[in-house]
Amino acid sequence: MQTASFPQTLPASDSRHWAAAMHLGALVLALLTSWISGVAGALVAGVVYLLKRDSDAFVAAHAREALNFHLSMCLYACAIVVAAIGLLGATVLTLGIGAIVTLPAGLLLAIAAGGLAMLWLISSIVAAVRALNGEHYVHPLTIRFFGS
Repeated sequence: MQTASFPQTLPASDSRHWAAAMHLGALVLALLTSWISGVAGALVAGVVYLLKRDSDAFVAAHAREALNFHLSMCLYACAIVVAAIGLLGATVLTLGIGAIVTLPAGLLLAIAAGGLAMLWLISSIVAAVRALNGEHYVHPLTIRFFGS
């Protein structure tokens, strides 16, 4: 059985550059304001989405994906901070005796925070490269707040 193959056309160079610049702009702004501030990256993606949603479907799809990703990373970072505060509180309330339990949990939490930071950094760079290549990219661990 033979399947028909349709030539896949790349999005226009301007569209690819807008999408890649949006990913890199979100990355740079978030790095300058602290990686926990996924809101800064979401701000860039949100502005680009509002500017290009009606005129360029490729850029809008990348911006929507980046917006969802950065907001998800911010939510995960906030959860890590809340857990860290809870662990610190448990240690203080038990006058340090709780450190036997909270120290290993704190180390796991630090590893999770480092892993989240690496995921955020690498995924943003991969998304920018994929956008330059004219491909769509779906970030891992992303909660779909906006669109599909």
